[in-house]
Amino acid sequence: MSTTHTSTGEWPLWEVFVRSKAGLDHKHCGSLHASDATMAIQLARDVYTRRQEGVSIWVVRSEQIVASDPGQKSSFFDPMEDKVYRHPTFYELPKAVDHM
Repeated sequence: MSTTHTSTGEWPLWEVFVRSKAGLDHKHCGSLHASDATMAIQLARDVYTRRQEGVSIWVVRSEQIVASDPGQKSSFFDPMEDKVYRHPTFYELPKAVDHM
């Protein structure tokens, strides 16, 4: 990736995700400006893993993230309510795993 600047003359904004030593998923830690992916990883390491708490870092250009519209929550998530078979209340657990 080449060095690019935004229309304001700043480096692009990157979102930083870090997976902790004990975690299985990456969590969003924050944002930073960097000229390219390599620099974004290095800066993310310096800023968000100072105490060696991470095992993996992801960086994503903010402009590449696509999200659902919170204003359309009802049309996007409510149809899931009619799929009651997805809820675990319809399943009987064996006594061996009843502690779940």
